[in-house]
Amino acid sequence: MTTFYDEIGGSEVISGIVATFYEGVATDEVLRPLYPEADLGPAQERFTLFLIQYWGGPTTYSEQRGHPRLRMRHAPFAVTPLAKEHWLLHFRTALDKAALAPEHDAQFWDYVTHAAQFMVNTLDEV
Repeated sequence: MTTFYDEIGGSEVISGIVATFYEGVATDEVLRPLYPEADLGPAQERFTLFLIQYWGGPTTYSEQRGHPRLRMRHAPFAVTPLAKEHWLLHFRTALDKAALAPEHDAQFWDYVTHAAQFMVNTLDEV
């Protein structure tokens, strides 16, 4: 069975999308403070493994970290509507650079926009 992961090019493509995303996060005045680690590498690796698993690739994320529990893992951080918009801006840039087929881009974008909204846990801008 061919998965979305296979259709878009597997881990190489997902790794590239996440790398481009984190290039934006690294200099973003709203998002960067939400990452307590000085090195974004571990967060980038976790996000890459999560997306690989989500889209039908190897289940390394769950093997290493258990169930994703995204809202719980993000609960310590004030994810505001503004942070969501910045997050989506960098993800849109990453998807544009990846130049996926239009139907794959639309499916990926649909997932991340819904996921980003789901992660908002603080309505007051801090």
